[in-house]
Amino acid sequence: MASLDELKSKYNAVFDKGHEVGLTLLNVEQDGDKLLVRGTVPSEYGKNELWDAIKSVDSAMGDITAEINVQSGSAYTVVSGDTLSKIAKRFYGDAGHYHAIFNANTDQLSDPDSIEVGQALKLP
Repeated sequence: MASLDELKSKYNAVFDKGHEVGLTLLNVEQDGDKLLVRGTVPSEYGKNELWDAIKSVDSAMGDITAEINVQSGSAYTVVSGDTLSKIAKRFYGDAGHYHAIFNANTDQLSDPDSIEVGQALKLP
């Protein structure tokens, strides 16, 4: 039986992908001989990306149980170099989805080309 550290190491690519798609980990533990991962992502796209990453490590998913839920209405804090298009590509897989992010944030944005580092944007 693999240890928790061995299982986490095996699925390291999944955790890396989780970081890319905004995964919020709620729980990572060993449950018998399986790695149990619970978390939320801001979009269905992110959830699908995580499942693809899991299957690329072990298509039978014999030693992992993942409970990944989509939490709409998540927030994202703008970092240097971000644009709404880049944020949309990262979380939704489509840069053109920037309109939805802009429309969800009209209370603080008047122009989709003017976002500022540190702003907390709602992700629809």
